[in-house]
Amino acid sequence: MSARIRNISIDCHDTYALAGFWAQVFGTGRQPDDHPGDPEAMVLTADGETVLFLQVPEGKTVKNRVHLCLEPADRSRDAEVERLLAPGATPVDDRRRPDGTGWVVLADPEGNEFCVLRSAAERAASA
Repeated sequence: MSARIRNISIDCHDTYALAGFWAQVFGTGRQPDDHPGDPEAMVLTADGETVLFLQVPEGKTVKNRVHLCLEPADRSRDAEVERLLAPGATPVDDRRRPDGTGWVVLADPEGNEFCVLRSAAERAASA
């Protein structure tokens, strides 16, 4: 027997707003039955994975122990970073190297960190 991931859950204050940010990240939308003030909201990724946003009273105080690593599907890592800054991501740490390798750590509007890696095309070009 084994287990499979049913969904990835992210604690937050405003489930509707944060689901809206991540829907832009994934190029999808919020679920039609999610509304402002709901204690939970859900976004499906383009690959059909479920990300669930759960309302909690406490704020984020330390670095995430688990985070998402994103691989751009149709653009470079650097173009993806620029795209994600527009809807509200903030830079946390820039781990890009002069040879083009590395990643960028961003935070969503509630401070949850995530990484943006190189695309498959960028990795293949440097192989």
